[in-house]
Order: sequence, then structure tokens, then C-alpha cells
Amino acid sequence: MTSSYCLFETALGAGGVAWGEAGITGVQLPEPDARTIHARLRRRFPAATESRPTPDVQAAVEAMAALLRGEAVDLSMVRLDMARVPEFARRVYGVARTIRAGETLTYGQIASRLGEPPQMARDVGQALARNPYPIIVPCHRVLAADGKLGGFSAAGGVATKQRLLDIEHANVAWQLPLA
Repeated sequence: MTSSYCLFETALGAGGVAWGEAGITGVQLPEPDARTIHARLRRRFPAATESRPTPDVQAAVEAMAALLRGEAVDLSMVRLDMARVPEFARRVYGVARTIRAGETLTYGQIASRLGEPPQMARDVGQALARNPYPIIVPCHRVLAADGKLGGFSAAGGVATKQRLLDIEHANVAWQLPLA
């Protein structure tokens, strides 16, 4: 199977996307330094070659860039290759993809929508922490039980999560202190 990747520009810096014949295999959240994104993609997808995006991937790239400019964009139709994603995580990502820009759910609410007991909220959080498709699977829209931000495993941590939610005009209970 052929695997490719490319970098793309956003309002937050350079982002990256990797794909194969079955769909997008990974997204790298934007950072100011394109070299860092390039290195992260090479490490995550060592067999991939830097390539021009296919029309479907280009449409996804344009949609992600638009979302990061603050436009209300629905990424739920972007085709993802989940061949290496465990079944529980697939289910979690399916629910997360229904959360619209500017809206949020808690880890417990996702567990409930999956028909799981509230104690599975931690498992939901762990699945989202390993999300290979941030932005497309909007893990930043999932909050802790008290409506606070909770954690975020991407570069920049919770500050990145807050920034993404601010772009989407989401109302969250806790804000980072202003620098």
C-alpha cells in the first residue's frame, strides 16, 4: 500500500496530513515551525513519501485550514483509514465526529452514547489521547466531567486545546490565564 504525506499552511502554522489508498491515516496539528511538523510526520510515517495531495486529501486540507481560520466547517465526511485503530477507539471517534464546532461533550457523555457505564469515561479519554486524526476527529471538543478542559496530548497541551476551542467560539468552564 502506498503511503504519502504533505504539509499545509493554516492560521496557526504548518500542519501535516498522511494518507493511503483507504483514506487519511494521520493528522499533525499545526505548529509555527514547518520543520518540526515534517520531522514528526517522518517519525510517525517512516514509509511515507512526501507527495502532492489527492483531490480528496486536498479537500480535507482546505477544510481543516478553513476550520482553523474560524469558519464553521463539517469534517465528518472526510474518509479515514482506521485499519490500525482498535474497535473501541473507532466507536469513540465516531461519536466525537458528531460534535459540531463550538459544541462540546464530556468523556462520560461519550461513554453514555456508546452504551457504556460512566466508569468508561477514562477509557474514552485514553482512546482520544491516542487519536491519530486530531481536528478531523475533534478530540479537543471533549471535556472533563465538570466541563473543564481536562487534558490534551498534542504539542502545547491544554493551551492548544483552549486555542482550538477559542477559534470555534466554544463556551468552556475554564480558561487559561492570560499571559
